Amino acid sequence: MTDGVALVMDGRIEEARTKLAKVDFSLQPIEDSVSGRRYAEVADAAARSDGANRGWGRVYVDLDAKPAWIVQVPHPVADQNTERLGAQVLRGAPGGVLVLAGAHRNAAEGGAADVAHRTDSVFHDVISELMTRRLPGLQLHGFANSSFPEFDAVVSTGAGDRAVSEAKLLSKELDRRGLDVCRAYTRKCRLSGSSNEQGMLAAEEKLGFLHLEVSRRNRISDEQLGEVAEAIGVLTQRWAKG
Repeated sequence: MTDGVALVMDGRIEEARTKLAKVDFSLQPIEDSVSGRRYAEVADAAARSDGANRGWGRVYVDLDAKPAWIVQVPHPVADQNTERLGAQVLRGAPGGVLVLAGAHRNAAEGGAADVAHRTDSVFHDVISELMTRRLPGLQLHGFANSSFPEFDAVVSTGAGDRAVSEAKLLSKELDRRGLDVCRAYTRKCRLSGSSNEQGMLAAEEKLGFLHLEVSRRNRISDEQLGEVAEAIGVLTQRWAKG
């Protein structure tokens, strides 16, 4: 799977399609109806008898611009609407790569499906490959309103400190849209993602990494979700410009 994604990143589409087919993944070009951008979609190719696929996770790579940044969604559905937020973030700036996990974080016992805290997953391996290309990343999470009622969002640089300027920019943009932000890069905050495996890898590689937690009240509203996506878009536009 990771070798196939690497070939997509290199623009070797037919080779990638052949490689991915060996592990039951498909590769097809799609066009986003909102942005008009073209993406390579890597997705589960095997369908069950009822026509549904296995939900193995997906990767989307911008075909119209050089890859410049990553948006990561490790807990789709479990962190409600983070998958929708990830899609909106992807379309907000050129050069994006979206890595979407394929399982609910509680789909297996003992945290086996929680890819944000495992290194032995396709999700982590694909992101590791992208990091070898020196791409900065943003990982999206959600929290229950009762978990941290004082705040609407938590912005953190995870285990590292390479993205403090980006964290400040994102916090400022969220502030401008009326969200109360806990800035984990300047004070102690809950849900700061310091034990996040992808964040720790980014710290080891000396890469920029942001961990964003958004309250449920700001994820269940289409309007608020759009506001969060717009705030993130200011950051990803900066990344897209290099």
